[in-house]
Amino acid sequence: MNLRLGVQVSLLFQVSLFLALVRPPTITGAQAVGVVKSDQVTFVHCGTLIDEKSAEPRPNAVIEIAGGKFRSITSFSPSFAKPAGAAFLDLASETCLPGLVDSHTHILLQGDQKPGQYDEQILKWSLPYRTILGTQAARRALEYGFTTIRDLETEGAYYADVSIRDAIQQGVIPGPRMRVVTRALDVTGAYALLGYDPALKLPHGVQVADGPDECRKAVREQIGNGADWIKVYADQRISTAEGVVHSILTFTPEELHAIVDETHREHHKVAAHAMGLEGVHNAVEAGVDSVEHGAYIADADLKTMVERGIWYVPTLYIFIYAEELHQAEGFPGWKGGIEIHAQTFRRALQAGAKIAFGTDVGGFEWTINPAKEFPLMVKYGMTPAQALRSATVSGADLLGLADQIGSVEPGKLADLVAVQGNPLSDIGHVENINFVMKEGVVYRRPGEP
Repeated sequence: MNLRLGVQVSLLFQVSLFLALVRPPTITGAQAVGVVKSDQVTFVHCGTLIDEKSAEPRPNAVIEIAGGKFRSITSFSPSFAKPAGAAFLDLASETCLPGLVDSHTHILLQGDQKPGQYDEQILKWSLPYRTILGTQAARRALEYGFTTIRDLETEGAYYADVSIRDAIQQGVIPGPRMRVVTRALDVTGAYALLGYDPALKLPHGVQVADGPDECRKAVREQIGNGADWIKVYADQRISTAEGVVHSILTFTPEELHAIVDETHREHHKVAAHAMGLEGVHNAVEAGVDSVEHGAYIADADLKTMVERGIWYVPTLYIFIYAEELHQAEGFPGWKGGIEIHAQTFRRALQAGAKIAFGTDVGGFEWTINPAKEFPLMVKYGMTPAQALRSATVSGADLLGLADQIGSVEPGKLADLVAVQGNPLSDIGHVENINFVMKEGVVYRRPGEP
């Protein structure tokens, strides 16, 4: 075993032991985290229910939950009386909807846009400390209403996302259901940390792989260590010209094809960071399963994405955040990029591309609610109903969980969130979720901070 990797594994073991012994002290809900009694029955009265199955919202709905799953949905009657031993939650003034899915997060990253912020986390923060902060980020995600996330790389924290995913699944800590990619892949010289004395052997935010054979081996290693998805960086440095975002390619077509082929051979999927025309084209031609960011996508590539069912996860807010942060000197290579990105989103929507909600939170601080993405999706052309669907039914479909989550219907996992007001008339209400249930366990109630 590589010495550096051996040290990381040892540290991960220490963190896992820590997580097994310590529970956060302020968990809400009547049951222990992650523990649902099979005989516990709960009834939830929703003033309005957006179940993502019915053509219209359902007024005055009662949801019956047992064993962590939805059992039935009926109309509320004034004569309703809960059975003995059952729990009753009154959300008569709330709009309920399925738990949300954020398909692009980084719980091991606590903001990286400010000067030196990324380098400090990689070089100065220990892996146990980053992992503990990651558990805090996961908790925040859940309390924002995201009961499921796809976490798209650990940024130098090796396989810590696997440990957090498993700790959540085992009920050790609160957090959303997770699909993880572990380390991500890029080529030599293309990903931070860069710019230091070449004599220094510094860590990178990714796993470096060059040549088809190394790429295949890296895929096998990551899957062997617990990756649910594989992530590749299809391009790097960007520039804008005449309404197009251009990028410098990383992997060769042969390398990308090797990554996709090996991943699919092992029945996993590939997410591709692809910002510009060139990177998106190479990723689409290689047959990736999702394009992340996609600030510019050529019409021909959009057509291919639609034909092949390749997902588009646009992550709109992170670029507005970064542009505002770098306003004085300008966001490098990004002049006019916000509008180009918006136009790409509109063209993708018009073309019928499959669009899933994703935010890149972690790139911006976890103290910022990632639901800020919703108003931008509406501003750029989606209806509020389409924007919600991108984070419910579509998110579930992207992650291969459509039979378990994404809608409120009998047999599916009891993930439910609620807001005051109607998000179908004002999508901004989703930024103020005040009730969160995951698999029948309540983590947040109206009136709690």
